[in-house]
Amino acid sequence: MNNRHLQIYKLYYLFRGCLFICLFIKIAVHTINAQNTNRDKLLSEIEQIKKSTNFSTKDTTYINHLQNLATEYRFHNLDSLKILSKKSLDLSKKANFINGVISSYHSLGGYYSDKGKIDIAISYFIKAYELANMHENHFLKVRTLNDLAKEYGYKGEYSKALKWYLATIEIAEKYDYKNIISIVNDNIAHLYLAQKDYKQAMVFLQRSKSIHEEIGNPIFLAETLSNIASTYADMNELDYAMYNINVSIATFEKEKILEWLAYCYEIKGKIYLKKNKNTWAIYWYKQSELLHKEIEDDRGKIDLLNGMTEALMNQNKDSIAEVYALNAYNLSKKIGLRSGIKNSAHKLSKIYKNKKDYEKSLWFHEMYQVTYESLTQAGNENALNMLKTKMEYNQQKQQLIIDNEKALAKQKVYIYVGIIVLFIFAIITFIIYRNEQEQKKLNLELRNKKSDLEEKQAYLNELNQTKNKLFSIIGHDLRGPIGAFQGLLKLFKEGEMTKDEFLNFVPKLKVDIDTISFTLNNLLSWGQTQMNGAITKHSVTNLDDIVEENIALLSEIAESKSISLINRIGPNCQVWSDPNQIDIIIRNLLSNALKFTPNNGQIIIGAIQKIKTCEIYVKDNGLGMSEDIISKLFTKDSNHTTYGTNDEKGTGLGLSLCKEMVEKNNGKIWVHSALGKGSSFYFTIPRIQKQYKESA
Repeated sequence: MNNRHLQIYKLYYLFRGCLFICLFIKIAVHTINAQNTNRDKLLSEIEQIKKSTNFSTKDTTYINHLQNLATEYRFHNLDSLKILSKKSLDLSKKANFINGVISSYHSLGGYYSDKGKIDIAISYFIKAYELANMHENHFLKVRTLNDLAKEYGYKGEYSKALKWYLATIEIAEKYDYKNIISIVNDNIAHLYLAQKDYKQAMVFLQRSKSIHEEIGNPIFLAETLSNIASTYADMNELDYAMYNINVSIATFEKEKILEWLAYCYEIKGKIYLKKNKNTWAIYWYKQSELLHKEIEDDRGKIDLLNGMTEALMNQNKDSIAEVYALNAYNLSKKIGLRSGIKNSAHKLSKIYKNKKDYEKSLWFHEMYQVTYESLTQAGNENALNMLKTKMEYNQQKQQLIIDNEKALAKQKVYIYVGIIVLFIFAIITFIIYRNEQEQKKLNLELRNKKSDLEEKQAYLNELNQTKNKLFSIIGHDLRGPIGAFQGLLKLFKEGEMTKDEFLNFVPKLKVDIDTISFTLNNLLSWGQTQMNGAITKHSVTNLDDIVEENIALLSEIAESKSISLINRIGPNCQVWSDPNQIDIIIRNLLSNALKFTPNNGQIIIGAIQKIKTCEIYVKDNGLGMSEDIISKLFTKDSNHTTYGTNDEKGTGLGLSLCKEMVEKNNGKIWVHSALGKGSSFYFTIPRIQKQYKESA
């Protein structure tokens, strides 16, 4: 390659990098503006309340707005958080607004926690907890208990932290506060992560993930997935880590949550650091650093600074690394984070050794050694204390169960008496019931007519839903590609695009037209089944011919992704079915497999001939599916669509259509799948029996 070409490549990559950075800055500014909008909205509402004719500082709505505004300032302006929380506290006390007092104590605890003043934070959380407990506000009680336990974790008193976490879970389970239960599981996981017990930490994180998936809150789920990604990174399971962090980033960018987005960028930097891709690691650390300029989160910033230091050291940029390491060291000392002091001191010792400043290198090495030994000793003690705390908690719980059983035994006598009373009441009820039967007979005819009307209404509703779904798919999945095609033709016709430029788009247009054709075929077939217009015509069907035709039809897509399509169906495999419908089933299953199988993958289609049926399977080694997605696949009203490995998109009709057509051919369809392990779709079709041959 000559120098001129080399310069062109350099300019190209420089331009691409600048473009990406500009895009990120635009997203960040949009996110910041969105968060400012929330604060501006609250400020506007507060002003409106103050301007009302009957305004009073004792108005609980006004106090709640002040408290919500204080919460908005956390991670952004701690001084504003403190001022507003104190004002809310004073007004709540004057108004005798207990919930306001509790929330104000809670916010002040958060302020002192972020300032690294753990003991003061604990005192405020204890005040909030005691007041919530006294007034039986169970939600505020569990929320405060969770944060109190978190502070003991920051302080290094893990046994106390675990004790309060377990108490929080017990109360939350009693009142079914699922969000709190999942958050506490996340926090318990952090206790085990501090001791590098990744296996036990992952148990609690997976519990939290399951709860969030059940609830369906994408933000809470993304928080847990980011912690799972960090844990996988520590375990060197880097592919799993990258998958989870990318899912989290997508959610936080969409929801515009800066503090969690900064954390996710730092985790992504850590993953690249573990992969020895220092340039990319520095890039993502820089993105996190940009966001930290807009938020106040010293505790979260320390890991970012230490990670940036290590990446710069790997690139032999010790002078810049020294600045980041000193910032991490000073910040760790400021908030009393010993793990941060240990990590930054260790890096500073290496940096000064490389610079031949042996005096500073020795000083920081000694600081690292003292902190390391202190943390190791504390970690061993904490592990034993946590085990002891958990055993004591289980013993107390077991004793409570025994006491409850004794109380239940005493209640059995009352239950027997109650049963006798109920028996007498049942006799009386039977007499009344018999008298009511005559009246019910008179109403039966009216109910039957009402039932007929309801069935007709349900049928009309179903037809209307079918119509809406058809128009939705036509508008969303067909209009877009056709519109793009029209746009290209217009540009070409008006001379704004040359013939060569237009021809460059031909492969893309072919893919779009094939997709439109495939979608239309599925749409028409599905519409016929919904309108009861499709008639199943059984005949002797040779499976191998249909499979070969579809493999030839889809071979171009398979070649573009370097996917092997393997046909293991014998040449004499015949079934009794509608060949057109079997063709649609196989084409949809193969198309789905191609969509979710990554490059260089493999798809196998085969058949197992049993006594009365033929079991056909389509197996791939693609992305796989979760249990939640599997449960929705074959639902009649489902329009579930997922993007493929190369961003391929479908209408969500394929599998619903397959199910209907398999059942019309007297068969069944099912799937086995697991995330990261591929999917296997199975369906059965009757084989050619003697009676079928004779009737044919």
